[in-house]
Amino acid sequence: MISTRLLPAVLVAVLFLAGATAALAGSSATVLLYHRFGEDSLPSTSVTVDQLEAHIAELTSGGYRVLPLPEVVRAINEDVDLPDRAVAITVDDAFRSFWEVGWPRFKAAGLPVTLFVSTDAIDQGRADYMTWDELRIARDQGVTIGNQTAAHPHLPRVSDDAAARQIGAAAARLRAELGLRPHLIAYPYGEAGLREMALARSFGFRAGFGQHSGVVSPAEPRYFLPRFSMNGRYGDLERLRLAASALPLATADWSPEDPVLRDGNPPAIGFTLLDAPDNVDRLTCYASDAKDVDTSVLGYVRVEVRIGAPLPRGRSRLNCTLPGPDGRWHWVGRQFYVP
Repeated sequence: MISTRLLPAVLVAVLFLAGATAALAGSSATVLLYHRFGEDSLPSTSVTVDQLEAHIAELTSGGYRVLPLPEVVRAINEDVDLPDRAVAITVDDAFRSFWEVGWPRFKAAGLPVTLFVSTDAIDQGRADYMTWDELRIARDQGVTIGNQTAAHPHLPRVSDDAAARQIGAAAARLRAELGLRPHLIAYPYGEAGLREMALARSFGFRAGFGQHSGVVSPAEPRYFLPRFSMNGRYGDLERLRLAASALPLATADWSPEDPVLRDGNPPAIGFTLLDAPDNVDRLTCYASDAKDVDTSVLGYVRVEVRIGAPLPRGRSRLNCTLPGPDGRWHWVGRQFYVP
């Protein structure tokens, strides 16, 4: 494994700004993120059965095209048009409730799913996780398997070598048990910086996914793609419709360059609009864990976001939205991490 310390700074910058060209709505998709299903005591990570069934009914109503995630990634990488309101479904962690509640319903509806697996919990035989036998059946039934490291650590907290071992160990176990080499990775807790993105690329993954809201498009960093998280608190039907109908907001030249904030907190956030809509003055940005957020658009091109107080340790998210046509919203987001 090549140490990330040896990667030229210019290469690391390219990893974060990969595909920073104007993104059209025709080359974009919403990626949904689920964790647990019907575990109502854990509303921060679980959708209710009623919510899940309402989501499936909406997604199969004819207004959307639910595609396999690898197909979406291939289209984004090649800048190929996707259908309007293209959607992909992902599930993290391989909890048992996906096997018992989620997958039977998705499968019955003919909806493709990508499952990101952390392998240590499977090896340990934890009761709330799937087994290798169940994962083999899911694979054979069409579930795409992705890598989510071995132990599901907070990657920004661990050393370069430990981060590489986590990804490599999971890859080895998935190859040994399932006979496959996943081409997609989801970072545990959605936490990633330039180092993690460089590692994902060095392992040969075609894309990496966080847990921040936004629309996947060629303008998004290929190794830090957004997903709209669905759970009991933020999983009502209106939010699903909002997310599944969202439009991209093509941006580049983000600052700070690294989403892992080791210094400079609060960060001086900024980005360039690659294809600014006429109503750019209506752009609004919101930051989790921050009430005092000031958004300025300079010359219809450069957006500067200032937060009045330091972000707390751990994860914080920024969402920027702009009204679009037919009640839809342009949406871009980032997740930051303070060690």
